[in-house]
Amino acid sequence: VIAYDPFLTPERAVEMGVEKVDLDGLLARADFITLHTPLTDQTRNILSAENLAKTKKGVRIINCARGGLIDEAALKAGLDSGHIGGAALDVFVTEPAKESLLFGTPNFISTPHLGASTNEAQVNVAIQVAEQMADFLMSGGVTNALNMPSLSAEEAPRLKPYMALAERLGSLIGQLAHDSLSSISIEVEGAAAELNQKPITGAVLAGLMRVHSDTVNMVNAPYLAKERGLDVREIRHDREGDYHTMVRVTVGTQAGDRSVAGTLFGNASPRLVELFGIKVEADLAGDMLYIVNEDAPGFIGRLGSTLGEAGVNIGTFHLGRRDAGGEAVLLLSVDEPVSPELIAKVRALPGVKTAMALKF
Repeated sequence: VIAYDPFLTPERAVEMGVEKVDLDGLLARADFITLHTPLTDQTRNILSAENLAKTKKGVRIINCARGGLIDEAALKAGLDSGHIGGAALDVFVTEPAKESLLFGTPNFISTPHLGASTNEAQVNVAIQVAEQMADFLMSGGVTNALNMPSLSAEEAPRLKPYMALAERLGSLIGQLAHDSLSSISIEVEGAAAELNQKPITGAVLAGLMRVHSDTVNMVNAPYLAKERGLDVREIRHDREGDYHTMVRVTVGTQAGDRSVAGTLFGNASPRLVELFGIKVEADLAGDMLYIVNEDAPGFIGRLGSTLGEAGVNIGTFHLGRRDAGGEAVLLLSVDEPVSPELIAKVRALPGVKTAMALKF
């Protein structure tokens, strides 16, 4: 294979397995010429009458790129004379090509530029869509989706709970880490290290970026993260940890690194197990209240009374602390959204350092 491209470096040509030549060299040597270029002032009529005359007798020409790259009158003349052995086009100077001087020319074939316009293609596309929907409904396999990574039928059952865990960890750290983020690392260990990490990373980034936009999904999240200058790293550990499987998400902030970690209970239920260096087990679901406070007697009672007076019912209560009498973390699930007024009352309680409403 020989190729002409003024922007192709010799090194890249070697990587692609092609021989880089100039245009005249390509015209003189090629048995088949295919065009793969946009239409610009520089590429218009790149196969002009003059250049077509430089080609080998019997050359075949294929253009599925853009109309206007070939002088159509000169192409017809070459086909009529036998100098050009054949030509196949699906693009023309005038679109839609309802008429063309090339139509009916011996050794010339043409198709619509939209290949799926044929009856056969429409049938095949319909069958393919039906098969892909059946795969998803029957096994969870995902192919060619726009808003989530592709998953084989074998991967889907194992990855789905990890993706749920990863998205919640990303959402948690996105809601809590207010500083400008410079980096994010997604670490997997134990059973998670044996899986395809790309969907897990995509789910983390989707949860993280969804704090900023409602249109984020697992496919566009990596690109949005890149646009924000976020350095994304994937780390896989073979080591055995405290849990049979674990996913850890660490972000770099102006105040230093912040990390959260989670696991699966029963290989199915996502569970937070560590929050900013403090061991705390919690389900991340629905409306929640996040509190950092000084570990002191009577605080839980005062908090419960404050929530009760506001008519807010506590669903679950998760507590962790660094040391006795030191910094403690509370994660509470509540039955309804926490109002800004209630957050202000919680922040006013003695010993409270931080209080935030969370949503999953």
